[in-house]
Amino acid sequence: MGRDITISALDGSGPFSAYLAEPASGTGPGIVVIQEIFGVNADVRSKCDAWAAKGYVALAPDLFWRQEPGVQLTDQTEAEWAKAFELYKGFDVDKGVEDLTATIAALRHQPNCTGKVGTVGYCLGGLLAYLLATRSNADANVGYYGVGIDGKLNESHAIAKPLMLHIAQEDKFVDKDAQAAIHAELGKNHHVTLHDYAGQEHAFSRAGGQHYDKASADLANQRTEAFFAGHLR
Repeated sequence: MGRDITISALDGSGPFSAYLAEPASGTGPGIVVIQEIFGVNADVRSKCDAWAAKGYVALAPDLFWRQEPGVQLTDQTEAEWAKAFELYKGFDVDKGVEDLTATIAALRHQPNCTGKVGTVGYCLGGLLAYLLATRSNADANVGYYGVGIDGKLNESHAIAKPLMLHIAQEDKFVDKDAQAAIHAELGKNHHVTLHDYAGQEHAFSRAGGQHYDKASADLANQRTEAFFAGHLR
């Protein structure tokens, strides 16, 4: 069971909250868990707890705090989907990257963090994980079905640390042309590893979600665990 902490925003506009889960073993590398469009909800917190159980210090910042602090939605009702999309449309991606950069620094300063920090994000968080690979000093980054990466490929030259992307081939938010552009640009970068999941739709790894596929989720998660073990430990 984790706890909420506060992080100072880089622009001085106020602190924001983040969910911190710590390993029982004591110290470990850090992982920033980046939310979907539903806020730091039970699913995000459980992901942090799972990483802590594997010996990592996991931290999930509230990225919607500039619009509405403390958002915790599910994907189970139309009203919550409508709210989530409203927040997504109002989200400032550049400020989100800035807040995640502050989160990485805060995690490195946690007394039980060894200093190495990776990031893992889903959906909106998948895009942000990619942007952290281009704009931050995170040691390794992983994105699951990130939406909008194809529109930011002009930043790919800045990738200098390991990046892994999990791509759902039937993702209705990332069409075939977008996927092809991602492969064409990032496939030639030796820092980048791309994994495609045939027949899978957006959010195939969200447990309990409409498109959850256990086999593909387990495979993606195993790849992510091995990736972080290789680059953060």
